[in-house]
Amino acid sequence: MGRPIRIAAAIITDDRGRLLLVRKAGTAVFMQAGGKLRPSETPLMALRRELFEEIGVELDPERPPAYRGIFQADAANEPGRRVEAHLFDLRVSRDVRPGAEIAEVIWIDPQAPVTVALAPLTRLYALDPSESGERL
Repeated sequence: MGRPIRIAAAIITDDRGRLLLVRKAGTAVFMQAGGKLRPSETPLMALRRELFEEIGVELDPERPPAYRGIFQADAANEPGRRVEAHLFDLRVSRDVRPGAEIAEVIWIDPQAPVTVALAPLTRLYALDPSESGERL
């Protein structure tokens, strides 16, 4: 399987408790906004860059998002690979827009039945954080 793909991603909710999911161009599954860490980046630095590029959200440097931890799951778009994800909790109060490689953004009710295909990391840790899985 090789080394896991290191990413930083945000579990983004709004004031109504909805969960934001994104679908990257050329893919079929929805996941958290975020992406791969560059060699010189901390997880928070990567998250700041990725959220701005992907959905136009700028993190307040005075109020960083809450760090949830490091989690592992199968990679959604790279068969046979795993992701090692630094997950953060973030609440937003404004509209987001798809940018960079994002083809679609949706808001879902995490308590309602899911009608879209989800990345393993999203299914395991974003919808029901108490769900069993590999948490580091």
